[in-house]
Amino acid sequence: MSFDLASRLSERRAAQLYRQRPLLQSPQGPSVQVDGRELLAFCSNDYLGLANHPQVIEAWQAGAARWGVGGGASHLVIGHSTPHHELEEALAEFTGRPKALLFSTGYMANIGVVTALVGQGDTVLEDRLNHASLLDAGLLSGARFARYQHNDIDSLNLRLQKAAGNTLVISDGVFSMDGDLADLPALCAEAKRADAWVMVDDAHGFGTLGATGGGIVEHFGLQQDDVQVLVGTLGKAFGTAGAFVAGSEELIEAMVQFARPYIYTTSQPPALACATLKSLELLRTEHWRREHLSELIRRFREGATALGLELMDSPTPIQPILVGDSGRALRLSQMLRERGLLVTAIRPPTVPAGTARLRVTLSAAHSFEQLDRLLEALGECCPQLANEDATHA
Repeated sequence: MSFDLASRLSERRAAQLYRQRPLLQSPQGPSVQVDGRELLAFCSNDYLGLANHPQVIEAWQAGAARWGVGGGASHLVIGHSTPHHELEEALAEFTGRPKALLFSTGYMANIGVVTALVGQGDTVLEDRLNHASLLDAGLLSGARFARYQHNDIDSLNLRLQKAAGNTLVISDGVFSMDGDLADLPALCAEAKRADAWVMVDDAHGFGTLGATGGGIVEHFGLQQDDVQVLVGTLGKAFGTAGAFVAGSEELIEAMVQFARPYIYTTSQPPALACATLKSLELLRTEHWRREHLSELIRRFREGATALGLELMDSPTPIQPILVGDSGRALRLSQMLRERGLLVTAIRPPTVPAGTARLRVTLSAAHSFEQLDRLLEALGECCPQLANEDATHA
């Protein structure tokens, strides 16, 4: 039978991999209303607590009153408004690069940049744990595409030796499911020796890493000649939506001319750019947000380790608890939910088979008391889950 979707869906359910959308009935925040119930959430990427900030909301409202609610057209027709231009200039200054270019989503930015830079006869080399949008971009580019072992510079070097044409080495800055950092200094050094360019998607690093929140490039003290292509998203630490690429004037002009997801889509609402400008201002001036977030990360890791939980090597707000089996990860997530906490179970194919986990994410909007509640619940649930396993063995 053609398109036997029912069988495919049944197989996914049987493998404990079926996904369902929780219905959020409140703004983003530590305490949320989900599916009719008040829950303490540890699964949002709103790292600095700006998604529901009153000043950001006010900036959006004022922007809508001044500029309307729709972009109206693509940037190259009549959709490139003054707020878009001002945000691009602010992001270029923030990243220390000559120019920046807005995209409507992070997925579109990655597809657009990679397919504009490389094609048939070129080479794309990617970390095995890169985000799906980067992997899809490499496949869609038509270039020779290969993945190196996660954060393994020797593995990258072997593939660089076989590269042909223009070669683009691509890595997440912060790996979204593990929370660890790319070894950018070593990666950039290898790429430079091979005359390859480096592209970093720092979706989870902007706002959380670096002395001023400038991300992983600032964290490691690297420059534009180390990382030629820098991509960031605005829907995480910035609390709004969209994405950008920052780099040289030639790079950005090439994106305007050749990046199809940029050329052939309506611009984001100008009011959204107004809101993001306010988010950027708060990110740069309210340093306490990153300081509080760092303390939350330290306290969580210390408390989770004391409970005997298997953490991953992450210095970021992404703090996965490795469970292994998908069914056990779902059960642990359910047990936490019964206690009023929302922590998402991440399962294959998002992560490799046998590495299902609870992906705890922390926000500057969380209090120490809320963190303690999470640790207390984990201290109750994990032994209970172990007892259930022993009973069923």
